[in-house]
Amino acid sequence: MTFDRVPVALTIAGSDSGGGAGIQADLRTFAFHAVHGTSALTCVTAQNTLGVDQVEALPPDAVLAQIDAVVKDMGVDGAKTGMLLNADIMSAVAEAIEQFGIDRLVVDPVMVSRTGAQLIDDRAIATLIDRIIPQAAILTPNRYEAQILAQQAVNSLDDMKTAAERIHRLGPRAVLIKGGGMQGELRGLDVWFDGDQLEILQTETVETPHTHGTGCTLSAGTAANLALGKPPLTAVRDAKTYLTRALHHALAIGGGQGPVCHFFPLRERD
Repeated sequence: MTFDRVPVALTIAGSDSGGGAGIQADLRTFAFHAVHGTSALTCVTAQNTLGVDQVEALPPDAVLAQIDAVVKDMGVDGAKTGMLLNADIMSAVAEAIEQFGIDRLVVDPVMVSRTGAQLIDDRAIATLIDRIIPQAAILTPNRYEAQILAQQAVNSLDDMKTAAERIHRLGPRAVLIKGGGMQGELRGLDVWFDGDQLEILQTETVETPHTHGTGCTLSAGTAANLALGKPPLTAVRDAKTYLTRALHHALAIGGGQGPVCHFFPLRERD
């Protein structure tokens, strides 16, 4: 009996002890796309639905060793980066991406939260812009990250379009500005630009306070779809559909903001 090779996806990101975001969310998303998930941890966090209590960075050479081990043995058909935390880790990751020719790469910049809180320092942001973003097949900034990258305010749909075009000049092959942090009718509306095609992507708005891990899930779903061989825009559209359904089944666990439900197909089946 012979079996077709299962696509392999790699997440380079931090660990979320609460299981809602980070590599935990990524690996579950990979699994429910029938893609084998692998990981390279960049940091370990102590967090839950109420917030983050502690963050410990891994040494850059340990991050590089994890990527090396995965790529040399299994290969990588699609990959994503999440929280890279500091400039030294980013430099190591950038070298690995270039060395191993990881071209189906989704970069979730994880610079600023959906509420506008900066998550990494200015040196790390500069390294991300110089070393990581130019290697991205798809870059997925939220509203506040887009403002930093485009060096402009993002308050309207026209702002999102202009920002997408400006960010594209930084080197990624495509940009998806996420509208989850926008207000009113723009909430949840995303703007795609790949240098030729500008698209407005919109799915239904799901009213739930439990949205932890949405950015990780979208980028991981996109990476999984790229690993499956889908064209970039199709990969994004299908990832958005997956995320919307996961939000419909969001988990009200813990005392704060619960996570989206990555295993919603099992709940729908039951």
